[in-house]
Amino acid sequence: MVLLLERVPVRLRGKLTRWLLEVRAGVFVGRPPAVVREKLWQLAVRDAGRGSIVMIHQSDTEQGYRIQTWGDPTRRIVEKDGLYLVQRRRAPPKG
Repeated sequence: MVLLLERVPVRLRGKLTRWLLEVRAGVFVGRPPAVVREKLWQLAVRDAGRGSIVMIHQSDTEQGYRIQTWGDPTRRIVEKDGLYLVQRRRAPPKG
């Protein structure tokens, strides 16, 4: 499981370190059971404030994983024909 947090309260990151390893600011990894993973997702969504969350975990899909998002991440995850794609936001025009 990989959990990516953007613009969330520091206290949420502290709570998640009880179950997952924070390898970089806002990037958590671990292999909790499905029940714990779901509870961590609920905790993150409840405490994220105006931030955003992306969770990637193993699943029986064509790509071998599932992606869930919440909030407004800087990169959108788009599902097309059963495959996940990453869509970057366009930069505003200069000048």
